[in-house]
This record gives sequence, structure tokens and C-alpha cells, in this order.
Amino acid sequence: MRGPDVPAKALDARALAALAANPGCRRRAILDGAGVDKTALASALGAPSAFGQSQFALTRGNAFEAKVKADGGAELLRLVRKHLDPGAEPAERAAVPDLAAIGPEGRTARTALALREAAGTDDTDGGRDTGRDSGRGGWVLLDHPMLALQVAGSPAFLEPDAVVVHPDGSWTVVEIKSFPLLDGSADPAKVGAAARQAAVYVLALEEVAARLNPAPRVRHDVLLVCPKDFSNLPTAAAVDVRKQRAVTARQLARLTRIQDIADTLPEGTCFAPGLPAEQLTAAVEAVPAAYAPECLSACELAFHCRQRSRAAGEVTTLGRAVRAELGGLTTVEDVLSAARGESGDPDDPAVAALRRAAALRAEALSAQGAACP
Repeated sequence: MRGPDVPAKALDARALAALAANPGCRRRAILDGAGVDKTALASALGAPSAFGQSQFALTRGNAFEAKVKADGGAELLRLVRKHLDPGAEPAERAAVPDLAAIGPEGRTARTALALREAAGTDDTDGGRDTGRDSGRGGWVLLDHPMLALQVAGSPAFLEPDAVVVHPDGSWTVVEIKSFPLLDGSADPAKVGAAARQAAVYVLALEEVAARLNPAPRVRHDVLLVCPKDFSNLPTAAAVDVRKQRAVTARQLARLTRIQDIADTLPEGTCFAPGLPAEQLTAAVEAVPAAYAPECLSACELAFHCRQRSRAAGEVTTLGRAVRAELGGLTTVEDVLSAARGESGDPDDPAVAALRRAAALRAEALSAQGAACP
């Protein structure tokens, strides 16, 4: 579907969090499932997105992450112990296993093996305690592990910044961000986005833990590491992602299987950015979208979908809350017609509320006109 010789774009945790936030959007589901580069697709459709970090921001973020993980992750582990496990022994000799392997599948298997060894169990021998000392009783740092999560019937490979195994065998997700913590607090929107992203990693870790016996505890308090104030010194805060994890799990479970969506498309549907604009537009429009203003901060195709939604007069352009209040009225024209009394069931609460609002507006305008000389 993404076209011949077009490499697949990997589905990351940020994309999964955005997909889970709008599970009714089949367009995003099929494009992400097919590995389509939505940034290139949006540009080819004539509605380029404003997504992506500047090269300066990427360089700064990479430098900060390297600083946090320097010296075998000593500073990172100190922050984990301070904020999440103050009763544990100091991380003087943390193990940092090699997670290198060929391909995402190989890296996923290598990560699972490292986690099993750190937990002191092995699912190949019935989950019995192997008595290994490679991680049990000490700290283990997994730098950029690879996890897999089933999404709409297809595996998505995810790469958290780090996963830490505590001396008690529990697992913690670590998110390293370049936005600052000012006086112990940060931009709520950025923290919320980081929490939703971390919740996806927690779900993937839980799938690994479920295959072990006994299953290690995956902590729902993740560690968010950021620069302190206006310096480059790392500081951290514990973020409880139980709510985000529950919402993400529920929304991902509601996603329609990608194969089911693909079966409804015309034969030969292709989303290759190099196709003629008319053909590409027809292919994209063959998949229904669920646009809302919130998409502007989460999806590369938001500007294209907004143009189409406005052209069709859909009430979703006004927001999900407004759409929910209007019931079966799906277009602005339907809403105005119902408010004028030209259509709609008067017993419908939405229609009744619209007509009452229209009457009050007319009354206010009439009173205002009478008051003016």
C-alpha cells in the first residue's frame, strides 16, 4: 500500500499514543499499519504538516541524554533510586547488558532475554528460578531496549529511552526529555504527552512480564528526566501513568484490525507520495477519517483532514465535545436547519436545545435593536 521500493516507517510510541487518542480514525490506523510516511504524504497532498523537531533541538536532546547515561548510567540510576526506590541499595555496580542484534525482531528477543536474566527467571524452562546473579539483587540498566506491542493485529516495535530493573526485580520505564523542569514543574502539555508515550512502553513491558513466572512487577510510576531550570544538569520527577495506561489499553483494544480496513478499500489502493495528486487524494479519501481539532497536535495529516472536514461542513471541526452534544446532527447545515425549525425531531434534546438557543438569540437581538435609537 505504501508503494514499491518505499521503506516502511516504523510505528513508535508517540504515534501509538496519538492513534489511541483517536481510535475511530481508520485513516490513521491503515496508514500507520502500512508504514506510510505521513509527513511525505501530507506534503504530496498539498497540506504539509508542521511536525518535527529542529536539528538544534535534536542535537541538544541527544547531548542531554548522553550526559544522563554517562559513566554506565550512574546519574540516571541515582535519580531512579532517589525518586522511586529510596530504600534500595546504592547503584554502585549496575549491569548494562548488550542489546545489539539484527533487526527489530532480533533486538526485541535480545531485550526479552536480558529482562529474563535480570529477573532471574527463564520462560524456556517453565519459569523456574535459574539462580542467576546477572541482575537479581542488583541494578540493571537497559539502554534503548526494543519492545513489541500488538496493535490492531500487527506488531509495533517500540524503543524507550531506558528501562531500569530494581534490586527487588521490578521494572521502571525512563523517559528522557529536553524540555526543562522549572522549580520542580514543567509544561503540563509536554508532561502529558510524555506520560502518554511512557504508558505505551509500560503496556509493552507488561506483555514481556506476563510471559515470566513469577511475573516481575512493572511499575506504573515512570521516571521523567529533564534539564533542571535553565541548566544542562539532569533532574527528575516520578509520573504516575496508571490513568494514561488504562486509557491507552482500552483505546488500542477498540482499534479495528488493519486487515479489516484494508479489505474495504478498492483494489490497487496505494499511498505512495510519488503518485499524481488526484490519484493520491482519491486513495486517502477512500479511508474514512475522524478529524477533530485535537488532531492538529498529534497527526501529520491534520491539515488535509481539516480542509476536507470544513469543505463538507462537518461539526467535528468544532471539537469532539460539540460533536457529542449534537447527537445525530453531523453537519453545520443540519444544525442551522434544526435551529431554524426547518428540520429535525422536536423531541430530540439536541434539536430542542438548538431551537431554544435560536429563540433566545433572536429575542436578545430584537431587544438590542429596540434599545438603539
